[in-house]
Amino acid sequence: MSSSAASKAQPETVALFVSDVHLQASLPRTTKAFFKFLRQHARYAKQLYLLGDLFEYWAGDDDIDDPYNKQVLQAIRQVSDAGVAVYWIAGNRDFLVGTQFARDAGVTLLPDPFMISIAGRQIALAHGDAQCTDDVEYMAFRAKVRQQGWQQEFLAMPLMQRKAIIANLRAGSREAQRSKSCEIMDVNPEAIASLFAATGASMLIHGHTHRPACHQYERDKIRYVLPDWDCDSESPRGGWLAIDATGAASSHDVDGVQR
Repeated sequence: MSSSAASKAQPETVALFVSDVHLQASLPRTTKAFFKFLRQHARYAKQLYLLGDLFEYWAGDDDIDDPYNKQVLQAIRQVSDAGVAVYWIAGNRDFLVGTQFARDAGVTLLPDPFMISIAGRQIALAHGDAQCTDDVEYMAFRAKVRQQGWQQEFLAMPLMQRKAIIANLRAGSREAQRSKSCEIMDVNPEAIASLFAATGASMLIHGHTHRPACHQYERDKIRYVLPDWDCDSESPRGGWLAIDATGAASSHDVDGVQR
């Protein structure tokens, strides 16, 4: 069989899943790697799911005209314009992405969690932070900032004031993480079990924890944890999950190599 024939025999890629890219202008190699992913891989899938923390932070849709943010938006829009259905679940860094960004980028905003079906497989999607229930301090903060009233009040502030507040919050978060155990900042097993039970899913895909893995449970349940991205460090990392038309899942590193 020729190489072209072998390539044609491969099942079609239905969906790609990526999270925790933490895009920011100060990480040009990470940005370049993500744009390469969009051009060389996402454009050839039927669906692309962005599962939170695509940006290091998002202060509000009135920051769309920032040159760097506009560049990211346009790169995503090119994928959407190519006929790919692009979906977005908010992360803990970019939950303020709103309807203007969604319209301009050509993405559909989804609630967390969200259920999809591929090849008869029921798949639950989440960012993952809502399942880190052992981190009581974070869960209280999350509950506050996800309230509509808090968001309306925050977004009414001048953009530069919001960015200053976010910078202080990020600094405080980094300091707090130094005193927290790895277990506290990971998902809670009971929260994961509850999500499986509530959704009836056989597969769960999430990010947030920066601990890429494939966890197999009894009764044919499986949980994929997506990697975070950082191609500006000495040891570049990143990647995504793909699901093909048969329902088979495969993990790929930042260069597209299947792991």
